[in-house]
Formats: sequence, structure tokens, C-alpha cells
Amino acid sequence: MKLIECPRDAIQGLKPFISTDKKVAYLNYLLSLNLFDVIDFGSFVSPKAMPQMADTSEVIERLDKSTSQTKLLAIIANERGATDAVRYQNVDFLGFPFSVSETFQQRNTNSSIAESLDVVKRINELSLEKNKELVVYLSMAFGNPYGDEWNEEIITKWLKVFSEIGIKTISLSDTIGVANAESIERICKHAVQNFPEMEIGVHLHTTPETSLSKIKAAENSGIKRFDGAMLGYGGCPMAKDDLTGNMPMEDLLSHFNVANEVQIEEMKGKFLELIG
Repeated sequence: MKLIECPRDAIQGLKPFISTDKKVAYLNYLLSLNLFDVIDFGSFVSPKAMPQMADTSEVIERLDKSTSQTKLLAIIANERGATDAVRYQNVDFLGFPFSVSETFQQRNTNSSIAESLDVVKRINELSLEKNKELVVYLSMAFGNPYGDEWNEEIITKWLKVFSEIGIKTISLSDTIGVANAESIERICKHAVQNFPEMEIGVHLHTTPETSLSKIKAAENSGIKRFDGAMLGYGGCPMAKDDLTGNMPMEDLLSHFNVANEVQIEEMKGKFLELIG
């Protein structure tokens, strides 16, 4: 299993601003654990859109990967952000949010689906040139609240498009928490079976009561890449306001026996220190 810890997603909407020193100390702590395959640590986006991420450039310069096998992922929303991100040796992955909902793509990246596809193609070329990998987050993969057309054929269409472009990793994102165990297993199983050349992951939102059933559903479908955030904090601030939280990382760590209870409690405490 691959576990992607997402402190960027957990804190990006929090106020007041968390100091750069605290972010660096927390991220270096996570790196030292060597428990996670990838850490989604920050984003190269407009500070007006995401004030909490305005110090990402300074943060990445101060992270120490010298004794860690964990890789780092930065979210970008356009070519300018990608150009900024690839300058840093410690950035291994760029993550681009691509929505199957036209409304949400406009809200999230201020561009249309068609425009965003062109951006994905150019960013993928840049990533390959700079020895990085582009991860596409397929937002609203399980439905949307805007009335935009959604069906499983649309998901299949976009998976085929990205496969043909050469994208190696796709994360199916339940951006607003509308998926249930049945829909997760059905959609993920189809993706895994029909696109074996790609690594298919999930970025799920959940309530505490449904997290385990969603993890098991994705696992049963063949998913081996899971995003999560400590204590289920976060969610996309560009989506509707009554979001359910992120998949709690502690639930993933416990379910897959990656960490014991003492380690998990320590991680919870460090996260609460970060945001406190």
C-alpha cells in the first residue's frame, strides 16, 4: 500500500496563518518517520487564493530529506505554479486538480475543462523534462453538487484521455464526500481493471462513521494508493461549505498496520501542536 499524507490539504483553509518555522518543523518530523510514501506538503498557487500556502517556496528550501525515503508532492493549478515547483530538487511530484465538473474546474483553477486539459499536457511535458512526475487528481469523480453532467462513462473517458497522454498516476477524488462504499468499489474496480498501466489512487472525504467502510471498499477494488490527513482535517475550500472531512490518516495507518497506537497518538499530538 502507498500512503500519501496531506498536511497541505489539512491546513490550507485554516486561519490564522501558521508560521513557516512551525510548518518546517512538522514536515521534517513527518519525513523523519519514514512511514509515508509521499507527503503533500504545499502548493505553488496564488497567495490570494491560498494565503496559508504563501510560504511554500521557503518551506521546501528548509525541508531535510537526507535520511528519508518519503517523497514530496506540491499542488499546482497552472503553468506558472508548475514552473515554480520544478525548480526545487526536493519536489518529486506535481499534483494538478482536474475536475470532470465544468463548474468546479472554473471555481478551482479559473479555467475551463478544455483549457485545463491543454495545461495538463504542457505541465506533463515540463515535469518529464525536469525529472518530476505529474499526478492528476480527478476531482468530482464520484458526483458533483452543481448539476453538471456526471456518469461513470465520463470517468472512463477521462481516464482514457490521461492514459493516452502518458499520465502514470491518477487519484480519484471524492471532493464533496458523496461517495459510498458501493460506488467507491464499483468505480475504482472498473478503473483498476481497465487501466492497469496507471496507478489508480483515491482521495476520499468522509465522516468518522463511514471512513472504515470506504477504506475497505477501495481496498477490495484493488486500490493500493490512499490519501489521508491527520484527524480528518481539511477539504477543498473551493467546493461547497458543508464539506465532510478528509480521510483520517490515523484510520489508514491503523487499518493497514503501518503504525502502532503509540506512534499514532504521537502524530496526532504533533499535528495539534502545529495548528494550535
